[in-house]
Amino acid sequence: MTSHETDYLVIGAGAVGMAFVDTLLDEDPDCHITILDKHARPGGHWNDAYSFVALHQPSATYGVNSMEMCPDRVDERGHNKGMYPLAKHAEILAYYSSLMTERFVPSGRVTYLPLTEYQGGNKGEHSARSILSGDEHSFTIRRKLVDGTWFKTSVPSTHKPAFDIGEGTRFAPPGDLPFLWMDTNNLPQHYCIIGGGKTAMDTAIWLLEAGVPADKIDWVRPRDSWMFNRKLLQPAYHHIEDLVQFQVDLVECANGSETGDEMFAKLGKRGTMLRIDESVTPKMFHFAVISEAEIALLQQITKIHRNKRVSALETSAMIFGDERTYLPEGTLFIDCTASAVPFEQRDNGRPFFQGDTITLQLAQAPLVPFSAALAAFIEVHFETDDEKNNLVPPAPLTDTTETYPYAVMANLMSTAILSGNEKTNAFNNKSRLHPTGPAIVRMMRENDPRLAALSEIGPKIQANLPGVIKLGMAAKAIHEAA
Repeated sequence: MTSHETDYLVIGAGAVGMAFVDTLLDEDPDCHITILDKHARPGGHWNDAYSFVALHQPSATYGVNSMEMCPDRVDERGHNKGMYPLAKHAEILAYYSSLMTERFVPSGRVTYLPLTEYQGGNKGEHSARSILSGDEHSFTIRRKLVDGTWFKTSVPSTHKPAFDIGEGTRFAPPGDLPFLWMDTNNLPQHYCIIGGGKTAMDTAIWLLEAGVPADKIDWVRPRDSWMFNRKLLQPAYHHIEDLVQFQVDLVECANGSETGDEMFAKLGKRGTMLRIDESVTPKMFHFAVISEAEIALLQQITKIHRNKRVSALETSAMIFGDERTYLPEGTLFIDCTASAVPFEQRDNGRPFFQGDTITLQLAQAPLVPFSAALAAFIEVHFETDDEKNNLVPPAPLTDTTETYPYAVMANLMSTAILSGNEKTNAFNNKSRLHPTGPAIVRMMRENDPRLAALSEIGPKIQANLPGVIKLGMAAKAIHEAA
């Protein structure tokens, strides 16, 4: 058994753990950190993702505070044309590998143990096991255990389908699609995408852009989804007016709405939210971000199986309970049913700071890396658990149109708390991961005339806040009863 001593033992070298460690290194120059992860390299669930995945929001506020992820330029082609870059799978993995090998480990203050599984422990004594060798590790933690795995991220390659798959049925996760070229004599003559989330949308777009005709694609969408319009969520320095309008749209559409569906309908009319089918009222909202060009591509697929869940697959049929739907023989079924964040985790919420344990969650939805970095800052600069937890009540992980107003309300409350504290407000103003902080500081330094638009947002939020709270509290009751 190998023995270790460390100040912080961080479980997980994914986006959450890496953002926390990066900020901790800067804010506490005397601490030592040990990172455990089951994967062979940094990046967490990105290691398991399909190769054509990309961020669906601009990369400007993803990753860690100390290191930019993508160049500050506009894409000139493709479905993200005219907007700022979305880091691709290979770029994301290269980013986290560089961060580990060029910043973390060379600091002399980080020990990284890949292919290592945390076993448990308490009172400062913990253990782990090397996955390949079976070697045991013991850890004496001088300060705290940091759980960077609360999100329990699920991707298709690590997900077990909840339906039966008949013998001989062609079935694959999205990650297998780029390898179809290796067997050109056995290419599918038809495809069927199973799932209604962003992974299914990515898969549909990949097939269409790879040249598969839309009439050779069936799509099982148990629920339709609303999505944020990406053009309104561009980097703040370049598009501050759009971000201001986005926030104003949220509060104005929440105020006066009796339900989440009514709020989304208003946001849809403004173009703040997008949906694939204008004739359908989506009931799902997973914070996905999409472009209008991607929507246009997805609308080409018209063979939609809506409001159904697959119970079994056969070589040329799908079974939905007692109903059988036939498809061409040898159809390739593509499983996109994994939920990136299993929403049952909402039942496992706990304080960020609890004795000798930090559980990294959402301070603001859906700002995952920012929330982790903020937690590291708060850990260093505040004393008691009560003081720390009062700054970061965990944001709700909502997944429906009826519950999303609760997240809107919670984010507004969080913004007020953090901006009202001198220390956390200063952190927001310097954090690359914060949506607007550094941009506003830069604009103030340059005396940018666009700052005038910001003066409108405070009064508009205040004027609409009673309605936001009313709708948000109703959504909170629905969320907590689910």
